[in-house]
Amino acid sequence: MEKETKIINNNITQPTEWNTKTYQLFVQYLITQKDEKYKKFHSSLVLNSKYEMIGIRVPIMRKIAKEIAKTNIEEFLKYAQNNYYEEIMIQGLVISHIKDEKIFNKYFKEYINKIDNWALCDTFCSSIKIVEKHEDKYFKEAVKMSLNKKEFISRIGLVMILDHFMNQKNLETIFDTLNKIESEKFYINMAEAWLICEMYIKFPKETKIFIQKNNLNKFTHNKAISKIHDSYRVSKDEKEYLSTLRQK
Repeated sequence: MEKETKIINNNITQPTEWNTKTYQLFVQYLITQKDEKYKKFHSSLVLNSKYEMIGIRVPIMRKIAKEIAKTNIEEFLKYAQNNYYEEIMIQGLVISHIKDEKIFNKYFKEYINKIDNWALCDTFCSSIKIVEKHEDKYFKEAVKMSLNKKEFISRIGLVMILDHFMNQKNLETIFDTLNKIESEKFYINMAEAWLICEMYIKFPKETKIFIQKNNLNKFTHNKAISKIHDSYRVSKDEKEYLSTLRQK
């Protein structure tokens, strides 16, 4: 067992090799990292998740995932369980450390079906830098996912575009994708609005034309304008003009 674990702090051990026994030891370690105050706060933001929350801050989970990535990642994922929110979060962060694209793609496709809330979605999407090295493949995948009827599959696609593929050459496709989305689901619409806001900040001329004429539902259209209004990177005059484009 000494070869299978290492001291992290205060004599608490985290496995370096993975099997059923060491994974259970790992879960015990996670429970020792519990922060009740943070759990109360974060659980009020992450609603309707099927996973039980321990209450561990994201920077701590990033450090844990970084340590796991130094071990056999595929062995870890083989024994990983899906009981706690933090287990799911750490799996995604560990997957983001995979350097082989084929292996990454295998676990990416499996992992996205476990995501059932905005926090797991957004943290995972921001972490998977490998997709930028394979933009043609993953931008197409993100567009396809954005059009999916499942709420969090669609959100993953939209947030991937926002985090990794929001550039000049992709603008036309992104606007076309936004126009094709037909959903009233809250976390899809909020991701659309967030994406449009960031696009306006980076590409104001093109995005203004899109806001002037689009197929968005009323909520998403107006929420995008509200998010732009909240930005310190947009002038007062621009905000006043955009206000005239709100749908009544």
